[in-house]
Amino acid sequence: MKKTLKLLIADDHELIRDGLRARLESVPGWTVCGEAGDGATAVELARKLRPDVAVLDVSMPQLNGVEAARQIRKASPTTEVLILTMADSASLVREVLEAGARGFILKTDAARLLLAAVESLAAHQPFFTGRFADLVLGGLLDPAQAGTHPGGAGGRLSPREREIAQLLAAAKTNKEVAQRLGVSVKTIDAHRANIMRKLNLHSVAELVRYAIREKLIEA
Repeated sequence: MKKTLKLLIADDHELIRDGLRARLESVPGWTVCGEAGDGATAVELARKLRPDVAVLDVSMPQLNGVEAARQIRKASPTTEVLILTMADSASLVREVLEAGARGFILKTDAARLLLAAVESLAAHQPFFTGRFADLVLGGLLDPAQAGTHPGGAGGRLSPREREIAQLLAAAKTNKEVAQRLGVSVKTIDAHRANIMRKLNLHSVAELVRYAIREKLIEA
């Protein structure tokens, strides 16, 4: 008997989630075992449900898709992650690889490539859309080089710093971030100072612009 393929979908737009569910469950033996409207919920569901494949939008509240992918791969190592994005960026693909996700497709390609991408990942084979496929498979997008890519400032931040930067850019106070992450306010103060220094930023407004540019939050 063929094993049921368990899928998790995460997107902050309900209409898109509905479309993803309908498309994925049109395949016999595929079932969406969980839905999330933000990255943090996606991580918790992955930890609980252990899906075979998680399909994540890159731009979500709480945690963006890349950070959620990183945490999902840590919490459920057998779960493969497919990132959906509107951004056609080599630096983003590097971040996806670094986070442990092995699938990346543009939303504009989702209608024709979504099922093939999920099928490939379910077989533990990578799937990358468009012009990045040859680069990834040819080893030319080395995740170890992510931090050296021109303009890829985000590569200089640690995963924890990127998570904190996203929360701060989403108008969370230092106290709220500390409570969410279970650390002291002094720890967040130190991280915030390091983030601003590393990125050469001088205000929250600049941090917000950085977060939008790096797809940590939506404009």
